[in-house]
Amino acid sequence: MVDFLKFDFSAVVTKGEVAFVAYCPELGVVSQGKNSKTALENLKEAVELYLEDEDVKKMIKTHPIKKAKIASISVTA
Repeated sequence: MVDFLKFDFSAVVTKGEVAFVAYCPELGVVSQGKNSKTALENLKEAVELYLEDEDVKKMIKTHPIKKAKIASISVTA
């Protein structure tokens, strides 16, 4: 029997010059797509593939991942 775990991660999407870029700050996984929806779909697939790695599975068991807090800041330059 295979045990599946459900994870909720953050995703940050930005529009680049050529494509949209999606980033998962908890894992450092990045993907891209022609629009934000595609970028998020590709990021989900990339995260799933990343989590298949045995070393990553061991790391998660010993160091649970905490969801990142995404905040806005204002600066004057």
